[in-house]
Amino acid sequence: MLLPREGIESLFANRGDKDSSKFKLEKSYSDRVDGNLSVPVDCASAEVTGAASSSQVWSITLEKNHIPLTELDALQAKRKMDMNHTFIQQLKKSQQVLYVVHETIEASEETSYEESTEAGGGFMAQFYAKFNVKGTRVKKQSMTIPKGCALAFRAIQLGITDESWYLDYFPYETRTMFVSDGSSPGKLVELEVELKENCQILSTLSPDLLRIFLKAIKAVMRDTNLFQELTQKMDAVLHDTGGSGLETESPDLKELLSSLQNSSRDLLLELARAIAYTLDALDELMEDQLVLLLEALEEKILPQWLKLVGSILEHDIEDTAGPFSVDPALFSFPQEKEQELTIALVGMSGVKLQNDGSALCMDNAFPAVAALYVSLYILSLLSNSD
Repeated sequence: MLLPREGIESLFANRGDKDSSKFKLEKSYSDRVDGNLSVPVDCASAEVTGAASSSQVWSITLEKNHIPLTELDALQAKRKMDMNHTFIQQLKKSQQVLYVVHETIEASEETSYEESTEAGGGFMAQFYAKFNVKGTRVKKQSMTIPKGCALAFRAIQLGITDESWYLDYFPYETRTMFVSDGSSPGKLVELEVELKENCQILSTLSPDLLRIFLKAIKAVMRDTNLFQELTQKMDAVLHDTGGSGLETESPDLKELLSSLQNSSRDLLLELARAIAYTLDALDELMEDQLVLLLEALEEKILPQWLKLVGSILEHDIEDTAGPFSVDPALFSFPQEKEQELTIALVGMSGVKLQNDGSALCMDNAFPAVAALYVSLYILSLLSNSD
């Protein structure tokens, strides 16, 4: 697409302008932990027993290929853009953005990677209600990286005006870094967009299907074996783009998997994506939090929890070092136990709430708070059938 301005010449006068270097990464890790824990805390108590082991083994030789941006800049005087090229015409019609890759990290030889994690034991917690969570989780992952596979790359946006082109070091952004009143909108809006992209299909389900979905999600929140089974089946659907392998012996999952099996291919993929997204969020939560969410479903207080966590995310909690304020009414409940459960729930995600409405975030709390918000959002959506 870059035509010589005069005569015929190679893209780079010196073939040595493309820099290449190799380096090797190796890692081997294995551990095992056994133990038990019993903690009484006021009106709550918890007992945990179990064992866990994990291992990772990998070694890879990487090659870094790099074309300096100064060399690309120098091409502007030598090459012009072919505005009649079909690809450029399609970009112009669709208003798409064009990037050029100027650095890659590639596998210089075929590499295998293996990882396994196993956890087993029992968990019992009592927060004015009692639920049992027990079972064994086994996660095994393996993959082969072919030679020449690009594992990472760096790109820069291209700007095109008539036949000229340039490297856009500072592409236009609709949002500004500087806010006149000194406040930050946080990432709640971005998270809600992500939620709609992944879970919009759930809002279109009938009340009967919502009850089926909620029943299955509640079951996997109580049983780690069922959680693992549903996760594996959804992964299989998304990778195979088919509905095979959706049979189960579990009565808690049978209705859900049967409904999926009878869905069209496109609907199946959308529903599987929404379920997998839900499981990913729940998997980020502590087991104590899953217990509290199950109780909140019974107590009908999920909507208020959702508003509270949403109000926390309206603050820029990733960069906020000191305390900030939330509306105390959002964690004010008729019964004291509900307020205690609320403070405990968000505290497990790294946010310490005070009765006066002040809050303080621990470092790196955003992922845990975001996962809690997603879980509350989806559970509230599914429980609308009740």
